[in-house]
Amino acid sequence: MYAIIDIETTGGDYDEEGITEIAIYQYDGCKITDQFCSLVNPKKQIQPFVKKLTGINEKMLKNAPAFFEVAKRIIEITNNCIIIAHNAAFDYRVLKTEFKRLGYAYERKTICTITLSKKLLPDQKVFSLGKLASNLGIPFSDRHRAFGDAQVTLKLFELLVEKDIGKNIIREHTKVLKNNKTPKRYLKIIDKLPTKMGIYYILDADNEIIYIGKSKNIKQSVIRDLTSSNKKSLIIQNKISKVSFSITGGELTTHLKQQNEIKINRPALNSSAKYRIYPIGIRIDNTKTYHNIILEQVKNNFKYIAVYKNKKLAKKAILILASEFGIQLKHSNFSTLKNKNSNIITPNFNKIIQENESSKQHNKKIMELCESLSYPFSDFLLTENGRKYGEFTFILVKNYQFKGYGYFELNHQIKSMSQIVSRLVSMEENNDAKKLICSFLISKKYLKLINL
Repeated sequence: MYAIIDIETTGGDYDEEGITEIAIYQYDGCKITDQFCSLVNPKKQIQPFVKKLTGINEKMLKNAPAFFEVAKRIIEITNNCIIIAHNAAFDYRVLKTEFKRLGYAYERKTICTITLSKKLLPDQKVFSLGKLASNLGIPFSDRHRAFGDAQVTLKLFELLVEKDIGKNIIREHTKVLKNNKTPKRYLKIIDKLPTKMGIYYILDADNEIIYIGKSKNIKQSVIRDLTSSNKKSLIIQNKISKVSFSITGGELTTHLKQQNEIKINRPALNSSAKYRIYPIGIRIDNTKTYHNIILEQVKNNFKYIAVYKNKKLAKKAILILASEFGIQLKHSNFSTLKNKNSNIITPNFNKIIQENESSKQHNKKIMELCESLSYPFSDFLLTENGRKYGEFTFILVKNYQFKGYGYFELNHQIKSMSQIVSRLVSMEENNDAKKLICSFLISKKYLKLINL
């Protein structure tokens, strides 16, 4: 649980400032669960430059509560939370100082979004909240007011969590559950989980991610993991110490995010997907006069036009495509398939095999086949539903290469390539990612296809 905080002060000497306004948004990693915003009477003068910057003056604060009157509410809303702030050292120091004046030792863990931004947004030149919001397309009204700044800090934190592909935020700050094996423990885990689509991470006592799952209903899938008796579930039930999740929104984004993070984090219980989801590939050998279709186990040093989960599916696909494009499969490494798979050969397949044609004609058909399995444009966006109402997901392909995904709310946030890249969670192109994207393109399981 997080508490996104912003504080406005009177200004003045170090540790002599007083709070004039405070805004807190309690956030569970998915949605705002509580919020508190109030002007605060600091019982001291506000520096002139601060009045000009924030618009807050002594007249506005005359009837505002003093800090001791809101202190209990601040303690309650930040209890068991990690404080998130832009320049957290300042906000946390001022907050601790105010509590110290009341004789209360206020202690919380903190995360600074400036520090995170420098690590996860290295291309940015300036890390002020206003500049980051402008460059990332985050709407920003009521600047230098606590509620406005806190709302933008929350949006920035959401984006940074998405960009944290290595899941360091989760590893370092996920709440540890009590180490017992009782059913009550599982109920506590399940109670915190959403029923939305996304990725969930199961960590052991050493903060190692042991399993990354995807689901249209995260809660339902974790319940299954904690109640099933198969080998994987029993290991999870024995080792689980921490749990976290990431709401994704779109189905394609969920698939792409899971396969990417499995390859990066290499969880023990995702062994079958650590390397490739689709291990069988079809490539073209153009070193021969008649370009050959090669079906084989995927190798790192070759480019494949399509990949499949097993040889049976790959063979079936090629037989259908060969029939569609009139390609002679004698120019392949599996020309004997005709007899073994006669039940899936189209009526004119035998005629195609028997025809004689020039290498030029044959190679042209191979090229057409390759184009049919490629992306529709060199640069394009696919859009899906986002994580919440009013938000959308984009998947970027640039120069025929998958680049990653991101979130947006307004069309102007993805108007230019620089804006798109600034919101992008980068991922590497691989055969699995291309297969997933192409399958969604073929089935038209997206909101919009935008040619850039």
